[in-house]
Amino acid sequence: MIWVWLGFLAFIAFLLAIDLGVIHRKPQVISTTSALAWSGVWICISLAFNVFVYYGYERHWLELGLTVGHELTGQQAAVQFLTGYVIEKTLSLDNIFIIALLFSYFQVPSQYQHRVLFWGILGAIVFRGVMILAGALLIARFEWIVYVFGVLLLVTAAKMLVARHDNLSVDRNPFVRLAKRWFPMTESYEGDRFLVRRSGRLLMTPLCLVVIAVESSDVLFAVDSIPAIFAVTRDPFIVFTSNILAILGLRSLFFALAGAMRKFRYLKMSLVFILAFVGVKMLLVHVHPIPTIVSLAIIGGLLLVGILASCMPNEDSAALEPPPMGTASSSTIKRTAVYAFRQTRKLIVFVVGISVVLFGIVLFFTPGPAIVVIPVGLLILGTEFVWARRLLSRFKDETRKWLGRGRGNTSDDTRTAAPADGESEQSPPAAS
Repeated sequence: MIWVWLGFLAFIAFLLAIDLGVIHRKPQVISTTSALAWSGVWICISLAFNVFVYYGYERHWLELGLTVGHELTGQQAAVQFLTGYVIEKTLSLDNIFIIALLFSYFQVPSQYQHRVLFWGILGAIVFRGVMILAGALLIARFEWIVYVFGVLLLVTAAKMLVARHDNLSVDRNPFVRLAKRWFPMTESYEGDRFLVRRSGRLLMTPLCLVVIAVESSDVLFAVDSIPAIFAVTRDPFIVFTSNILAILGLRSLFFALAGAMRKFRYLKMSLVFILAFVGVKMLLVHVHPIPTIVSLAIIGGLLLVGILASCMPNEDSAALEPPPMGTASSSTIKRTAVYAFRQTRKLIVFVVGISVVLFGIVLFFTPGPAIVVIPVGLLILGTEFVWARRLLSRFKDETRKWLGRGRGNTSDDTRTAAPADGESEQSPPAAS
């Protein structure tokens, strides 16, 4: 049993050694083309491992599905692994934006960013392993903990809906504050070194502080993402392997998308809906369990909708961005009011839409019209997208035109008939 886990960890260690010790041995700036290529390589490695998961559980290689993991068929294990991988990969997009802000805050040179992410992910493997083990033990010991995880995901979705990242305050990070208190720090970067010794004293460089900040942000991020994977599978081997393989490609994905994250302005809404869906799935696990393949289709659909909505032109994109901090001009106050109104509307739409969808799901088990209520809830949630609002606006305009055309035809007929009557009344009598 233990050899399977050791073998996977050895495989991860081999990949990391090839990455840092051979390919990126020297500090260098990662180009977008190279990052996209390596993102494809990491995805292919994960898909190849998914093939191993299929045959491993189907034919019980290395006791998979017997003493390691749960009793699953190859198809069930492969679908659960893929769904968990997609969830983790999707939710990591928000973490990419946070890392980009941290690099900008600390003004990390581009050639050292890959090294920071490497050591950050190495620490994430350890912390996530501990958290996954704790989560698996809690679920095995207390079945009701799944409801706690479900509520946690719904709360996280609501927080993500109204959260803003432009007022990032690293000094409030408790890990950063402790590091500054325990270690003296150099005033500038010392190449790619994390620690230096001067006059017999061990000093911490700003690069080490960046690693601590990135690591702590990943720990907070894992608190949301790991319960989401437990909504898909309880198998600890699948949870751990899908989670680790997803974050291994986080570095390449960061360099490929960090500069373009602001263009995907509606991707955050997709993440909110995905978290909310997974939370609802956990709350309904004992009432109406949603099949994993259906969950994969819904998550993929929500992600696709966010990407397509972001690709559509938006005439008022500036109003969607939060106002800058620290200014008090009249334009900024107005923009703050608009932003607050829109965020409040998003929260109301989210709460009402999710409530209607949940009510519709409950109606599946009653004679109620669930087939009508659920689309109404989805329509309420969809109105938050610009393309959906434009579609509704166009529909309303066409309806008004149609109604106006009908009224115009009626009034024209009335006006046409009135002169005819008048002419008949005022017309001179016919000559005899």
